[in-house]
Amino acid sequence: MTSTENRLSIMALGGINEIGKNMYVIQYAHDLFIVDCGGKFPDESLLGIDLIIPDMTYLEENRSNIRGLIVTHGHEDHIGGVPFLINKFQIPIYATRFTLGLIELKLAEHRLLRDTELIQIDSNSKLNFGEIDISFFRVSHSIPDCLGIVFHTPQGNIVHTGDFKFDLTPENNQYSDIHKMADIGKQGVLVLISESTNAERPGLTPSEKIVASHMDAAFMKATGKIFISTFASNINRVQQVVHSAIKSNRKLALLGRSMVNVVNVAMERGYIDIPEGILIDISEIENFSPERIVVLCTGSQGEPNAALARLATGNYRDAQIERGDTVILAASPIPGNEKDVSRVIDNLYQLGANVIYGSGSSTGMHVSGHGYQEDLKLMLTLLKPTFFIPIHGEYRMLHHHRLLAESVGVEPGNTFIIKNGDVVDVVNSEARQTRTIPAGDTYVDGFSVGDVGEVVLRDRKQLSEDGMVVIVITLSKRDTRIIQGPDTITRGFVYVKESEDLIKDINVMVKKSINELLLDNVRQWNVLKQNIKKTVGQYLFKQTKRKPMILPIIINI
Repeated sequence: MTSTENRLSIMALGGINEIGKNMYVIQYAHDLFIVDCGGKFPDESLLGIDLIIPDMTYLEENRSNIRGLIVTHGHEDHIGGVPFLINKFQIPIYATRFTLGLIELKLAEHRLLRDTELIQIDSNSKLNFGEIDISFFRVSHSIPDCLGIVFHTPQGNIVHTGDFKFDLTPENNQYSDIHKMADIGKQGVLVLISESTNAERPGLTPSEKIVASHMDAAFMKATGKIFISTFASNINRVQQVVHSAIKSNRKLALLGRSMVNVVNVAMERGYIDIPEGILIDISEIENFSPERIVVLCTGSQGEPNAALARLATGNYRDAQIERGDTVILAASPIPGNEKDVSRVIDNLYQLGANVIYGSGSSTGMHVSGHGYQEDLKLMLTLLKPTFFIPIHGEYRMLHHHRLLAESVGVEPGNTFIIKNGDVVDVVNSEARQTRTIPAGDTYVDGFSVGDVGEVVLRDRKQLSEDGMVVIVITLSKRDTRIIQGPDTITRGFVYVKESEDLIKDINVMVKKSINELLLDNVRQWNVLKQNIKKTVGQYLFKQTKRKPMILPIIINI
């Protein structure tokens, strides 16, 4: 291996073996570029956690080498961690016009906008950083202004596709730069880094155009109010909702903070056309008959606090779903969200709503923004890479993408299925994976970033499952005897009024244990507390088969 002076390295800090928190690093010598900085929402096991972002230890160790953040597009799993990155590193952000609009919302919320350098790029932009040139090409996805990235390095060209599909009739007329991709392939691609979300699904991804006719038909058939839920960032879908509302003579109201914010950005920047008089405030829907109303809301993934989940439980002040109303889920559940989505759908049916859900041919209300197998093979065929790194997917997806690559000419052995933290080094145009860097999850809990670890989460899990027992005892500082207590308080463990004998037994046991230790001249608080926890814990497990968190509090007066 030669020195780091001419070593090209490709690293994954997030987005491998998962759907979410994408972050990749391209480094040549001392020039380091970050591609995307996403966030991922926690599952129900991560109690109290608001967001998961990539571990940035490696970036902190190499902060002087960071040249900037380049963002492929504006989905949450690609920009959700941007404020936390910018809070640590004063680096420029390169992104397209619409993507910058969404990033600005996040930076403003974190009070970072004023001090951040935002540089607008497009598919024709060219950037130069000494020995590294960077160019771009447009790809189709389910959000406007998506880019693939080409890093022109002395070792060879590295291509990151971003998220993509080949839609020949895109709703927003942003066509994939197929000819430019073919030219890049002719120039030579040393390493292709490509997303794998739908690598298991055969065929070509359906076009966004098929959704429009299905949506028009559903709107015309509906008799009551229509509630439609989708990703706020899916501006193509929002535009289709607007068109269907116009055709069915309905007014459109927006529900959910992210939906309102993203649509406002799209309107201000010209990415969506909503004629005057169509959009009304949610408080105005009572002024119109039900068959004149469409409510576009967040919550398509079953998020408990999102608008749709609250509507499904009748817990929304400004709007109610009533018997005969139509509810459309115009998005597919992200893997892991199926249970939450099913719960919302069940609640909607209980309200008497007509629910339309499911993707593809079953309803026609949603098509994926990610390429199926034939899309992925077309990208591989156009770019003709020597080496291939599948990303953005769980392991089985990466595996299937590798098989697709080999089926169209990538040499077996030239594909690297890596993990977060793995590094693929390129020296003398040969790629090898031989080392790793720190990587993992960083938890965001309120204003706390990275302070909540496994110990805290374990405590929260124990509290949520078995509750807590607090034992308060007061000792005399002068002669070290019990002058008050023990008093036992429980939360989430047992109902005190029905467990008075159990509480009395705990108090008697603690008093006896403490007195025995004091007679043996044991005075250290930590020893007294550990003895209480051990004695009470064993007794409670014997009596209840449960292990509550036991918190002894010793007061010395």
